[in-house]
Amino acid sequence: MRILSVGFDDEFVNELEKELDKYFICIVDNAKDMYDATNFTDFRHYELVIIVDEGVQFSLERYVNEVKKKKSETKIIILTDKPKSQAEFFKLGVDDVVYQHCDQPDLIAARVLANMRHLFGTQVEVDKLVIDIANKRIQYDDKNVSLNGKTFDILAYLALREKRVFSKDEIINALWEEPEYVSDNTVEVAINQIRKRLKQILGFQVIHTVRRRGYKFAY
Repeated sequence: MRILSVGFDDEFVNELEKELDKYFICIVDNAKDMYDATNFTDFRHYELVIIVDEGVQFSLERYVNEVKKKKSETKIIILTDKPKSQAEFFKLGVDDVVYQHCDQPDLIAARVLANMRHLFGTQVEVDKLVIDIANKRIQYDDKNVSLNGKTFDILAYLALREKRVFSKDEIINALWEEPEYVSDNTVEVAINQIRKRLKQILGFQVIHTVRRRGYKFAY
């Protein structure tokens, strides 16, 4: 999962990323302000944006509209120390507002988990296949399956979103620190490795190609 934080200092973002890593595989980009955030969302896909309220409603409203227009599923969380502003934020179309606790990464991470719970978990179980996200471990019928690095990340990413189709570009954006420098061929090679390894164990494929659209996990 790729997250964009807006208005945080680097130290806080590092602590937040450590907390979020306890729940799921994620990358956190950090934008200095709303203008910088626009540059990020113009070129990268995000499933979640966390914004520190700067007190400029017009800029926030315009940015929220741009993010939702590009990808309506993107969740937006606002952090504020102004309790009376919370209702106005919801009117703008944000998904959650956090009041106080803005300096506590563990509580912000818990709020992120609450908002993204419908998409994420620490373990995927399908019949005898168990994908342990937290410990990066795969088992089938009590046998360990060896998949490491990005091959594991791709499998986990697709398995957590079972039957949804993702393009190579979406997969790259979600799982690589600098997606601009990663080619489509990198994903193709990783997918082939996953298929080869799992078929040896399962006897059938769980990663399927949807022509001209991308890949999906289906058991």
